[in-house]
Formats: sequence, structure tokens, C-alpha cells
Amino acid sequence: MKTLNVGMIGYGFMGRAHSNAFRKVGHFFDLPYQIVLKAVCARNEEKARAFAARWGYESVETDWKKLLAREDIDLVDICAPNDVHAEIAIAAARAGKMIMCEKPLARTGAEGEKMVRAVEKAGVPNTVWYNYRRIPAVTLAKQLIDEGRLGRIFHYRAKFLQDWTINPDLPQGGTGLWRLDVKVAGSGVTGDLLAHCIDTALWLNGSVDRVNAMTETFVKERKHVLSGKVEKVGIDDACAFLARFSNGSLATFESTRYARGHKALYTFEINGEHASIAWDLHDLHRLQYFDHRDQGTTRGWRSIHVTDGEHPYMAKWWVPGLAIGYEHSFVHQVADFLQGVAEGKPVGPTFKDALETQYVCDAVLKSAQTGKWEKVKKIR
Repeated sequence: MKTLNVGMIGYGFMGRAHSNAFRKVGHFFDLPYQIVLKAVCARNEEKARAFAARWGYESVETDWKKLLAREDIDLVDICAPNDVHAEIAIAAARAGKMIMCEKPLARTGAEGEKMVRAVEKAGVPNTVWYNYRRIPAVTLAKQLIDEGRLGRIFHYRAKFLQDWTINPDLPQGGTGLWRLDVKVAGSGVTGDLLAHCIDTALWLNGSVDRVNAMTETFVKERKHVLSGKVEKVGIDDACAFLARFSNGSLATFESTRYARGHKALYTFEINGEHASIAWDLHDLHRLQYFDHRDQGTTRGWRSIHVTDGEHPYMAKWWVPGLAIGYEHSFVHQVADFLQGVAEGKPVGPTFKDALETQYVCDAVLKSAQTGKWEKVKKIR
């Protein structure tokens, strides 16, 4: 078994999720590589060393350029804020490293295009951490659609609701609140939450042709952590948009951080000519399924408990009936990515796949400004 040395840049919430996946995956999946947590990189050396000790990284760097220059690093995992994704990924590609990048790919489609060109020129394996694809119930939904169980798709509806930014005294910027700083994040709920919904939708239902959106920033000014001054808020607190898919189906998407009572409510429902499916992150191991072809006397929504060995990924875990959780989706992504590397095959979502999501986000934000339907740029 070959050794694969991982260098992670960043140590926040996603750094924990990814580190957990790297440590767990070899215990449950038969991999072509033995993962070694070689180095973690962050500006705060003290915190980076504490993180390294907790998760088992062998060394620490405080300059990501030094990390990329190391010959003992095979795979670079980018867990840093959005504004440095492009610079780091492009440099990593030029250094010949495999790249796993946290979502969204970039702040804009233009940034994302440079990243795609870099990895394609270098020929390095790459993926973006849109992990919800690999929750078994969502993967099962993909299988049912691809098998034609739903028939022609008419409707797609998704929402992602949170409530953590309602407090007007919450500042913007800095280590913990960079998602509220438009210069760092690129956008608010569109790039942070709806990007997940969009990626899943593109994977399940194909490309989006056009969108019509509205956004709102409810708190117009917040104190900035770095400057200490009250500054204009540039991110969107809420976004809702209509969409037309290329297959003719209609869609609604909604996201907000101002929905009291919701911490991470992500749901989608798809209606086809024969059947419908629905999924809820709060009940992530279940897929709701309705088939009109069932006998009339017993026709109705059924709840599929996605824990059997014949369900996606589940044969690698426990006995039937025992559920897995959110963190396992990251384990699945690592397993799939490394298998693809061994076979020389791309594993989605690649940078190019994620660029399509970025194009939809760009069109959504543009539509919110123009008040018009906007075409989504197509991947070349």
C-alpha cells in the first residue's frame, strides 16, 4: 500500500471534519493508499500546534507557501476562507499536488475559471468538498433518478435555513466571522448555503438554464473585527430564486440566516411524472419516496430507512438498522477521491463541476441586482 501524505491549510470547523475523515476512512474502506497526516498549516502557530497534537499531524507550518514547497506533501486540503482558495489552489496545482478544496470553489466564476485552468494544465486530481452528495440517502436519490424511477422531472425545490446572524450586535470579519465579510466570503447565504443546494441539484437534475432572484441584507452595518470600525455589510442575509433547468423542470430555492428556530435545515423535494422523492438533513438517514404506480389502496409516501448493506456506502459501516451521520459524508468523499486517484479517473465534484455551481451563484446575485431573469454561463 502506498503512503499518501496530507497537508491541511486551516484548522477551523471544516479542518476538524476533514481531519476526522482522513483518520477514519482507512478503518472502514479498503483504500489503495495509507493516509498520513503530515502537516497542518495556519498563521497562529500555537493554535496550529494544539490542533496538530489533537488530530495527529506530524508537523506544523505557518506559511502555506512553505507547505506547498515540501516534497513530502502529496495532497493539499484547503480549509482556509474563500478569498484565498484561488491563490492556494493555483499554486498547489503548479507544485503538482492533489487538491481537495472546501466549498464554494471561489468567490466568483472568474476566480473559479483560473483554478480550473490551473488544475487541468497541471493534470492533478482535484475535488471540492460538497459533501451532501455522499450522504447515503442523497446518493440513493441519485440512483433512483438515474434508473428512471421518477420519469420526467417537473419540479425541484430546496431550502437551507439558519438563524445565527440575527443579532445586530454580531460583528463581521476576523477568524470566526469572515463569512459576514463580503471581501473574504464573496457573498452571504448564496455562496455559503445555497451553493450546497445548487451542487446537489445540478448533480441530481442537470444544468440550470436561467434564474430570477431576490436578496436582502437585513442588518446594513456591523462593526468589523479587524478595523474596529462600523462598516457596511456587503453579504446577502437571505436569498430566494426561481430557476428553469435545461430539462424543462421548474425550481425554487430559498436560503436565509434569519429563520428563527432553524440551525441547519436543508431539504429538497423532486416531483416527477411517476414518482417523487424528498430528503431532510435533520433526518438524513431517511429518504421519502412516493410512487404513483403503486396499487391505489396502498399508494402513499414511504419512508426508506437507508441503513441496509445494499444502500450506498452502508455495507462499510454497521449492521442494518443502525444509522450513520453528517461526518460520514466526508469519509465517503475521501474514499471515493482516493479510489479515483488510483484508477486515474476524476471524481466529482471536480473543480470544473464546482465552477458550474459558481456560475449559477453569479447569475443569482446578478439577477438580484437587475431584477431580471439571467442566463447561467455554460461550462466550456
